[in-house]
Formats: sequence, C-alpha cells, structure tokens
Amino acid sequence: MFADYHVHTEFSDDSIYPMEDMIRDAVHMNMEEICITDHVDYGVKDDWDSGAEILYRNGEPLANVDYPAYMDKIRFLKKQYGDKIRIKTGMEFGVQTHTIPQFETLFRRYPFDFIILSVHQVEDKEFWTQEFQKGRTQREYNERYYEELLSLVKQFKDYSVLGHMDLIKRYDQEGEYPFEKIKPVVEDILKIVIADGKGIEVNTSAKRYGLKDTMPSRDILRSYKNLGGEIITIGSDSHKPDQLGYGIYEAQELLKDIGFQKICTFEKMNPIMHEL
Repeated sequence: MFADYHVHTEFSDDSIYPMEDMIRDAVHMNMEEICITDHVDYGVKDDWDSGAEILYRNGEPLANVDYPAYMDKIRFLKKQYGDKIRIKTGMEFGVQTHTIPQFETLFRRYPFDFIILSVHQVEDKEFWTQEFQKGRTQREYNERYYEELLSLVKQFKDYSVLGHMDLIKRYDQEGEYPFEKIKPVVEDILKIVIADGKGIEVNTSAKRYGLKDTMPSRDILRSYKNLGGEIITIGSDSHKPDQLGYGIYEAQELLKDIGFQKICTFEKMNPIMHEL
C-alpha cells in the first residue's frame, strides 16, 4: 500500500503547494491513496472568518484553513481524480488543552475521514522560535511537552492518530533527551491511545530534518508495539513537491523490522488495515 497520510497544501499557512498539483504528482508517483491534512492551530492563529486582523510571515498569511473552500476543493478533486487515486479528507489539529472546545466544535462541522492530533505549541508558545523552551531546562521543557500530550489524550477524543509524537526533539538545541527519562509518561500516553482505539503515525520528515532517529523514535514505536498498539499510519509531512511520498517505503520496512504486520488508512474516522 503506497499511501501518504500527512500532507500540506496551499491551505496551510506554511505551504504554497497547490492541492491539485499535489494530487497530480501523487497520481504520477502511482500513489494509491492520499489524505490531505492541512494545519489548524487555535491559540496562535485565527480563522479566516474570525474578524481578527490576519498576520503575515514571509509574505504568507498566518491563519487556519479556509474551511469551506478547503472542503469544496477536496470534493472537486475527488470527482476529477477519483478514478486514479483515493483522496481522503483530513486535517492536522494542533491542539492545546485550552483550545480543546474550539477543535471539538470544528470536528462536528465537517465529515472527516482522518484527524492528526499534534502538539505544535504549549501555552501558546512556539517550539520553532524557542519561546516555549526559553527559561526552562531541557528536563523541564521535555516533561512539560509530554505532560501536555498526556492531558490532551485524556480529554480530547476527536482524532485518529498522534502526529510526530516526539516533535519536541526536533527543536531541542540541547540534543535528544534520553528516552528512559520520558518512558513512563510516554507509556501512559500510549496506553490511553490504545484503549481509546486510536493510533500513532510514523512521520518520515525526521531524516529530512537531520534527526538521528525516526519520528517517533524506535523506542516509542517498540513501546507502542509491546503495549499492543496496532493502528499506525505513515505520512511524509510534505509541504512542497520534492517531499511528497518521501520515505514511505522505508518506513514500512522499519515497521516490519519492529514487528508490525499492518499499516492503516482511514475512512469516516474508521481504520482500515493493510498488510505490510
């Protein structure tokens, strides 16, 4: 199964990749299925129709998905390319504990196939700017990140998989924090994910960003497998053409080596298993 379940288009604030171009490129690559998962990050970004002044970064608007236009575009592309590739409707929810009500409302508004639950900010503080890490020790910002994720999986249930579960390591200027120090909270998170019938993703962008390990790490993947986790997707986290489909087959081999026998796609928020 060649499917990419984490991709971004011009509807994300950090991408200008036209959605139709992405679908054409996926078809050209003989991809069987793709799920569009553009960004929504309440707390640090406003909705297009919120009435707030939209800020800009590098000439691109810092705003959440234009939902009606997004849904219309996906419906159009399904009609145009549905005989060549399966296109699924998703989003990447960058949730924080204080924004849960907004995401619960958004989830009820539209018919989704798939939702990635990610933590991109904590306390409305960004990782990539080091604002979140500032004034905290490596131990403090790592522990705070996983505490937030644990709180989210306890409270928020409108998702399919956890995205790039150990994302904080990508922005850790002190180097990767030892797994043994976060293992207890990681296992607490995974136990809830499994009990709720949710899953995790393998995000293949780790190599692209020069990380030493996969994302999530092999340690996290093994813990998930040992705890009985089975629902797992693979996504490139692409934002431009040369990233689409990146590392998908390599991730499948990694999962086989760890002992997974299947990967998942989704339809109407229900996992569909495919043999590796």
